[in-house]
Parts: sequence; C-alpha cells; structure tokens
Amino acid sequence: MLDPGSNSELPVIPAKRYFTIGEVSDLCAVKPHVLRYWEQEFPSLKPVKRRGNRRYYQRHDVLMIRQIRNLLYEQGFTIGGARQRLEGESRSDGGATPIALIREVRAELEEVLQLLST
Repeated sequence: MLDPGSNSELPVIPAKRYFTIGEVSDLCAVKPHVLRYWEQEFPSLKPVKRRGNRRYYQRHDVLMIRQIRNLLYEQGFTIGGARQRLEGESRSDGGATPIALIREVRAELEEVLQLLST
C-alpha cells in the first residue's frame, strides 16, 4: 500500500478521529483544492460531510490521500492509472491489512510511547 520511505518527509498523523481539510492539506502536503478534486476522481475517497458541507476526514482517508500522493507525485502515475492501481489493490487485498500500513502504524505507536515515557 504505502511505501514506508516515500512519505518520510510528511508529519506524523496525530491521534484524532476527524481532520479538517486544512489539517489534511498540511499532513499530506497537498493543497485543499487538489483534495476536493481527488474526491471526484477517486471513488474510495469519501470524507464525512457535516453542517455547511464541511469535510471531515478520518485517519483512513488521510492514509489514502498519502497513498494517492505517492502514486501521482513520486511514482509518476496518471490519475487513471492511480485509480486502477487502487482498485486493483482493494480487490486483491481481500480484507487483509497491508504490511506497509502495519509498519507505519507501529512506528507511530512507538513514537507515542516514547513521548509518554519521557
């Protein structure tokens, strides 16, 4: 799913339930208008919309955006190619959690543990 080294320059995702579009923009180094465009292009990217049509992204949305960013900006995929790649991964996964995602979550948990122990 996510290449662990590809998003190393991006900040750690905080332990929150919902993120605003501005927060996701900062976390993923992508402008808000690009995020809104990607919602149209990638059917699996569906943030929760609340009062006033405000978007609230969950952690899995942020991880998906980082994956899309990696495919488009670092691996050179077109939007159509990235969409096919994501659809292919979701079909081939069969509900299994990818190893790269587990490694990323583990690294973030270790950082939290280190912060709590100091």
